[in-house]
Amino acid sequence: MMINVLKVVIPSVLTFFLGILITPTFTNFFYKYKMWKKSPRTEANITTDDFAKVHNTKGELSTPRIGGVIIWVSVLLTVFIIYFLALILPGELTTKLNFFSRSQTLIPLATLVLAALIGLADDLLQIFGKGSYAKDSIVYRKVKIVSVCLIGLTIAYWFYDKLEATSIHVPFFRDIELGIWFIPFFIIIMLAVFSTSVIDGIDGLSGGVLTTIFTAYAVIAFAQNQIDIAAFCAVVAGGTLAFLWFNIPPARFYIGETGMLGLTVTLAVIAFLTNTVLVLPIIAFPLVATTLSVIIQITSYRYFNKKRVFRVAPLHHHFEAIGWSREKVVMRYWIISVVCAIMGVIIVLVS
Repeated sequence: MMINVLKVVIPSVLTFFLGILITPTFTNFFYKYKMWKKSPRTEANITTDDFAKVHNTKGELSTPRIGGVIIWVSVLLTVFIIYFLALILPGELTTKLNFFSRSQTLIPLATLVLAALIGLADDLLQIFGKGSYAKDSIVYRKVKIVSVCLIGLTIAYWFYDKLEATSIHVPFFRDIELGIWFIPFFIIIMLAVFSTSVIDGIDGLSGGVLTTIFTAYAVIAFAQNQIDIAAFCAVVAGGTLAFLWFNIPPARFYIGETGMLGLTVTLAVIAFLTNTVLVLPIIAFPLVATTLSVIIQITSYRYFNKKRVFRVAPLHHHFEAIGWSREKVVMRYWIISVVCAIMGVIIVLVS
């Protein structure tokens, strides 16, 4: 039992300190090459007074947008360090600490890296690209969606074919058999979680929420005796905490698509690996609420005579528009994240 706890705790702490150590080097690189957007996004909201009120355009256009690199690079460093220690200095402790396994962590780790690289390409296009790409055009958003679908299709087939996963667990009820429909269901969930990247909007917001979510899944995986997955989730949480250390106001950098795309798509994979996909909306409720607020706003604006349900979307900007300070929004999101994570963990453990 104790060695399992150490297997989760030690790598996560190592990742945190690695993230702290590599950040100055990356920060200098980000600022040296001015890795921020050169122009604001052209959204429908941008013409409103509320949008101008909640967006510090000058600050947003002078802060690097690819801080998520800190997270997945620190995760990779931790995986490699512990893995090679187990190879070079084989022993009971080093072998036990190695959480890189084909059965549990290969797929989520590969997903994290692949999705993060796709997100990084998006960030770089917005930073250095010309024309519509630099403005995050609808066309390029469709390209990202197609990319996520392809990732989801590949991983879903692996679940279906290699793991023979064809059902989902309904808490307090039973497993529901989906058969071949498991594959499209998997893709839909991955797309839904990916869309939560819109929560990257206020200093400290995304980092705190995502840290809580991955910590909750570390607890769930540990309780299910999936210790390697628990260690992986804890390592991601450690890397996200290192990012958050530098993302609190005033943010040194934003997480960007390389962070949000990598983490949210990986989160979907973890939910399926732990068979808790139907509990995911509870654990990740702040992400769900953020996505729903955008969907509701766009639907209302397009189909109901340009009426806005929220002063500004996503939801956290609505709270800013009605007078909440950024610090109040972030702190309350963190509180809600903790409460929802605890609720989700309890549901999984008792169902």
